[in-house]
Amino acid sequence: MPKQRDVRAQRELLSNATWQVLAEDGLPGLTLRAVAERAGCTTGLVMHTFPTKKALLLHARDLLYERTAVRADAAEAASADAAGALTAVLGQAVDLPHGHHEESRVWVGFLAAALADGDLADRHRAANHSFLARIRRLVAAVRPEWTDDRLERATKGLVALVEGLNVLAAADPEAYPVPVQREVLARALAEITPPGRSGGGRRSG
Repeated sequence: MPKQRDVRAQRELLSNATWQVLAEDGLPGLTLRAVAERAGCTTGLVMHTFPTKKALLLHARDLLYERTAVRADAAEAASADAAGALTAVLGQAVDLPHGHHEESRVWVGFLAAALADGDLADRHRAANHSFLARIRRLVAAVRPEWTDDRLERATKGLVALVEGLNVLAAADPEAYPVPVQREVLARALAEITPPGRSGGGRRSG
């Protein structure tokens, strides 16, 4: 049992170190040595868990997906109806509640690497498609009368908006402060959830 706890603790230590290096130093700074230095361990220990830079990147992307999915689940569960859930989920996706951009930097770093690697690209697409499915479900709950084509266009427009805000704000937060992000998102949502329009009840799944 003590050995199993040590393994879990070591993996968590390396996981946090990988995240911090990618968030602070970007893709060029993510090396086995950099993770080892941040974790205060040897490169051998890092390689035992993550033998390659690609393994580090895949782990960082999985961790990002887990964190954002947990927040999205919580935001949706706390909402009274589908309209509120759509607003809450997109709001947390654009990073408004936290006031930091670590996740955006990790996302950008992974995406940059994924452009030249099929396995990384597949992992990125899988996570993005999961988010698209969530948003489409919520948009459909708010606008059950819309056609599939309109739902598709609205969903992809919203996802593109929040992902774009994430990237731009991560690189230039002064140009894209929280009030600007809130206004842009609110305007987009107003086209889908007009004043007085209810989402029709909480949706799960």
